[in-house]
Amino acid sequence: MMIGVEPWGSPDWVARARVVIASFRRRLGRDLLTTSGSDLVAAEALFRAPFVVVAHGTEPDPLLTYANALGLRLWEMDPDTLARTPSRLTAEPVHRDERAKLLERTHKQGYVDDYAGIRISRTGRRFAIERAIVWNLDDDTGRYVGQAAMFQTWSPLGRAP
Repeated sequence: MMIGVEPWGSPDWVARARVVIASFRRRLGRDLLTTSGSDLVAAEALFRAPFVVVAHGTEPDPLLTYANALGLRLWEMDPDTLARTPSRLTAEPVHRDERAKLLERTHKQGYVDDYAGIRISRTGRRFAIERAIVWNLDDDTGRYVGQAAMFQTWSPLGRAP
């Protein structure tokens, strides 16, 4: 777990946070969070936000690229484990087709703001998420670089069978 580790200050995490924040604003026409100051200040605010944010890249089996503190705790990962984890593993096998359909719908529409589903942590703890927003990420040049999700509401469901 992330004892004493604050990844938000590293250049890679600052860059990822900038893409997450800017893409949300471009896609949804509003701010994900209110900050003023440098990219570093925004990266810390996103990392400490009172909602979950998680993102993945564009690989054929996309790897997780970002999670804020609540996301890391919810999925029971540290930043190094996160970076090696395919995002499909955040859903149980029985829910992966539903997740794939959501990601395809998001890819086509730019964002989805009505998602609810079941997810699973690295250690097998299941939880239901509600009212999630999922959006496409693009860098400063407009190149598609992945997808992100944010949600504030989740409920524990116990361990996977």
